[in-house]
Amino acid sequence: MRVVIQRVSSASVTVSGRIIGQIGRGLLVFVGIVADDTADDGAWLAQKIIRLRIFADDAGQMNQSVADIGGGILLVSQFTLHASTAKGTRPSFNAAARPELALPLYGQFTAQLSAALGRPVQTGEFGAMMDVALVNDGPVTLIIDSKTRE
Repeated sequence: MRVVIQRVSSASVTVSGRIIGQIGRGLLVFVGIVADDTADDGAWLAQKIIRLRIFADDAGQMNQSVADIGGGILLVSQFTLHASTAKGTRPSFNAAARPELALPLYGQFTAQLSAALGRPVQTGEFGAMMDVALVNDGPVTLIIDSKTRE
């Protein structure tokens, strides 16, 4: 699993003109899943995301996690995170897991993140065309891959 994490002041996902997920201060997490990903990848990522100290403490240092500040998480599936642009200018998405594998893992990852945070995370809609709105805070953007553990 590969995630792109953005620290946000607010974020929302809209599908067909209706907001289906939104948060205030917290993390917007885009997740891409490949065929050999497992629930273990999700469990590792969930713990890593929850513990990331990327929010400022009273001294202005990045020493607090999303859990420490009582922030929210908005999780959005994004198969394009595994695009290959090695040949030509049209990306290939062959590395991305097929929906029949990715959807259950996305559901498990949502549950793992919710459990680690101690409350439900907000989500987009798997496979839908989504409008994602966000206000970057910082900006702070991180990319983490469960295969390389970085």
